[in-house]
Amino acid sequence: MLVLLPPSEGKAAPQAGAPVELERLSLPGLTGARHKALTALVELCAGDAERAAEVLGLSKGLRGEVGKNAALLTAGARPAGEVYTGVLFDNLGLAKLDDAAYARAERSLLVFSGLWGAVRIGDRIPPYRCSMGVKLPPLGALGPYWRGVLDGALPEVADGLVLDLRSSAYAAAWKPAGALAGRTVTVRVLQEREVDGVLKRSVVSHFNKATKGRLVRDLLAAGLEPAAPGELVDALEQLGHRVEVSARGTERKPWQLDVVVTDVH
Repeated sequence: MLVLLPPSEGKAAPQAGAPVELERLSLPGLTGARHKALTALVELCAGDAERAAEVLGLSKGLRGEVGKNAALLTAGARPAGEVYTGVLFDNLGLAKLDDAAYARAERSLLVFSGLWGAVRIGDRIPPYRCSMGVKLPPLGALGPYWRGVLDGALPEVADGLVLDLRSSAYAAAWKPAGALAGRTVTVRVLQEREVDGVLKRSVVSHFNKATKGRLVRDLLAAGLEPAAPGELVDALEQLGHRVEVSARGTERKPWQLDVVVTDVH
């Protein structure tokens, strides 16, 4: 099973240590594209700080991220699973997994990134600020920039079930195609509550990330590695989640599962 995750906007604080070594990251087919993206981001942020902040979509309170980006070539790197923070990763709780579950996480989790394309949680990277929606000169919009490169690299590692939990911006950077699409599952989180005596459902946003983090944590902790969409449904129900198939996949179309919750936290 391969689990596709979005990154977090927030990152752990920088720390001392050896800098990133691009040639040691997973998915070596992305190395050249990573080098170009990293060089472009560093050069942008080492120049006009106001322009860099505008390009990166940073508020005044985040202008300090420009200086951090300018120093990425020498900044200390740490495992990506420690760099990414935020709601999804807090609920995934990588640091609390036992050794066997963490090893499964290292094999199965792939975090998408506007700067790195995609990384595994054990890949050592520095904290950075560059979302997939950025138009990074001279590369242009990062979604299209990464799409062709990822098309060549990801099918090689996606040889089984693909659980796609990415947000729309990161999903646009790579879409499983052909037979691979048919063994891909996307997840929508719905809250069910009673309103004036009638049960109603609505799509949740912020708590969508928390639920997805818990789904992955539960699968990893239980040692369940489903090989097909139907097995994933059974596994999640076995773990106590309420799951409904809202769209069955075909040879070229992903499955969609609805995870129904009553409390959002």
